[in-house]
Amino acid sequence: MATPATTQQRPPMRRVALSVLIGTTIEWYDFQLYGAAAALVFAPLYYPTVDPVAGALLAFSTFAIGFGARPLGGIIFGHFGDRIGRKKVLVMSLTMMGVATFLIGLLPTYASIGIWAPILLVVLRLFQGFGVGGEWGGAVLTAVEYSSKGRRGLYGSLPQIGVPAGLLLSTLAFLAVSGLPDDQFRSWGWRIPFLISIVLVAIGLFIRLKLTETPVFEKVRETRTEARVPLWLAIRTYPLQILLAIGSIVSTGSYFYVVNTYALSYGPSVKSFSRNEMLFAILLSAAVAAAALPVFGALSERFGRKRMILTGLAAMAVWIFPTMLAVDSGNLTLMILAYLVGAVFFSISYGPQATYIVEMFDARVRFSAASTSFQIGVLLGGALAPIIAAALVKGTGTVVSVAVYVCVMSLISLVCVWAISARTIARGSADLGETAIVAAGVPSKQG
Repeated sequence: MATPATTQQRPPMRRVALSVLIGTTIEWYDFQLYGAAAALVFAPLYYPTVDPVAGALLAFSTFAIGFGARPLGGIIFGHFGDRIGRKKVLVMSLTMMGVATFLIGLLPTYASIGIWAPILLVVLRLFQGFGVGGEWGGAVLTAVEYSSKGRRGLYGSLPQIGVPAGLLLSTLAFLAVSGLPDDQFRSWGWRIPFLISIVLVAIGLFIRLKLTETPVFEKVRETRTEARVPLWLAIRTYPLQILLAIGSIVSTGSYFYVVNTYALSYGPSVKSFSRNEMLFAILLSAAVAAAALPVFGALSERFGRKRMILTGLAAMAVWIFPTMLAVDSGNLTLMILAYLVGAVFFSISYGPQATYIVEMFDARVRFSAASTSFQIGVLLGGALAPIIAAALVKGTGTVVSVAVYVCVMSLISLVCVWAISARTIARGSADLGETAIVAAGVPSKQG
């Protein structure tokens, strides 16, 4: 009786991994294109009536608005992911993100349609944030719920790779067009990376539509144990765990978006580095992180996810100081070195992080609880990071104040991770082991 179900639920893990990795890379390519454009071109094109500093703050504010939509996307997509399945949500989130990004590439500027230009830019950024809010939870759950117990750290790191891989692709795309004369870059060159996104989305959808539902969710559906309102059940069942999960994420957003978004604007503004030099450093660090994340995800099975996350957080809290000083130094070799080392420290923490959060919640509410926690944490840590960094430098006159801010956020996350108990992880991940073994085609010990 079990054999047909097992066959139906058993796509090769290679296909699952490919679907998760390519899909999240495309989503983050789209989402982070906006960050690069906000740092480089949105202020003069969509906010030309204000002074450059105010224009930069407004551009970063629209960047932050996407983060505001992410928790809402996490809540709504999480609800349907726990009710109707992980696969359908992954397809919907990728489609929404792709259409919004393509339309940004077609959006007229303030010079053409006046105030409607920044208004429509905000609307499309909201749709981007909404889409990526559902992506993370669906991708991580698909990877973890298909994998066997000893491989969850590795496969759970694959959606995390999408962040630096998307950053790598978006940075490459902007490097490819940034060599254009400035007038051409501002008139049409910056639009090309947004427009080619539609091709990448089509590839991602083709791969994702070939997946079947995860075995863990199939078991929930077969036993008719779906929660009517998953997030409400999660809040009642796991209130402390949700708060700690949120706190464990804030450092990730603050570190990542200060180093890769705010610094991209800061370096050229103070003439310590050119736009291309900053993009080059970000490109190299993204490549290092993309390679390092699965390594540290896999190592978390041996050394423990909690221990590795704590180590990475502590390292980031310290390393942000030499990184920001290097951005201010004008020494390109020093800055690249700081970025590369920082990418490794970031990966030590971020590689096991997704699996660790997912393991805190049971299958009935896992999508809603994990996705909402992650998106709120990134909102609190990442959305305001470039704005706070710009305000701190303006108020203090030094990037050391930015390093202090990121350090404090890292320490908050460190305390939250330290407070998560082993009992919490064991309770939340109890349903993963047996189902994943069956899905892999290995007979269950219980027959």
